[in-house]
Amino acid sequence: MEKRKCLITGADGLIGDQLVHALQKDWEVHAVGRREINGSEPNIYRHVMDLSTNDFIKDLPSALDTVIYLAQSKNFREFPEKAGEIFQVNSGSVLRMLEYARNAKTKTFIFASSGGIYGNSTEAAAEDKIVPANGSLGFYLSSKLCSEIIAENYSPFMNIILLRFFFVYGPSQRETMLIPRLIKFVREDTPIMLQGPNGISINPTHVDDAVAAMLQAIDIEGFHRINVAGPEVLSIRRIGEIIGKALNKKPIFKEVAKVSNNDLIGDISKMCKLLVSPHVIFEHGIKTLI
Repeated sequence: MEKRKCLITGADGLIGDQLVHALQKDWEVHAVGRREINGSEPNIYRHVMDLSTNDFIKDLPSALDTVIYLAQSKNFREFPEKAGEIFQVNSGSVLRMLEYARNAKTKTFIFASSGGIYGNSTEAAAEDKIVPANGSLGFYLSSKLCSEIIAENYSPFMNIILLRFFFVYGPSQRETMLIPRLIKFVREDTPIMLQGPNGISINPTHVDDAVAAMLQAIDIEGFHRINVAGPEVLSIRRIGEIIGKALNKKPIFKEVAKVSNNDLIGDISKMCKLLVSPHVIFEHGIKTLI
């Protein structure tokens, strides 16, 4: 039987790399990334591309079953200096990839968005929460929301699945991301800054749970927005304490502000119903980074 074909952008990132190899056995995987990866891998076809340019589509296959858009600008924090590049990768290229998917008769398009678009609150954010479409989100999150709206318009042509990820962490993650930064602070005896006595609360997602959710999303029919988050709600203080225990070091905390309503927690009811129930608790997941 002919293998199904899947294209993954951001294939050399944290989620992308693991997803490529999870699909490798049963799929023909076209992996789009920024860097050259040497060596032959069965069923994996590597495409080194810059999604901030306009001509990347020409080298991709003419027919596909699934497109998974994981790519995001590596300069996502550098606004306004890199605004054009951020928008091009996070939104402009999403539109081009949707048009490409439509012409390639793609069945399912999955877009990796961010739980950050909900803004902060003391309550867990569910998918039906109204998201403010204004500049208060910041440029990066605005570009994610923009792409969600663009993708929804393509739902008459293919299945559109918008996955809103919450603080994904895992092995070999960039040091600039939250959990690796906290590990670095504990290792180097650098104070962890807290908003309030315990800091904000989040439900971080181990990459294993993120990939498991994405694998299930491939076969969902219709249009869906789905949060992807971890099984535990933890404060930054508690996260620091768990990291300290794993490193056998006492973390240092410093309260820098007294704030309320500043948590960022994803309601995972829909994830558990339609995709998977996350199972990696932070105390176990953190050991894959240390």
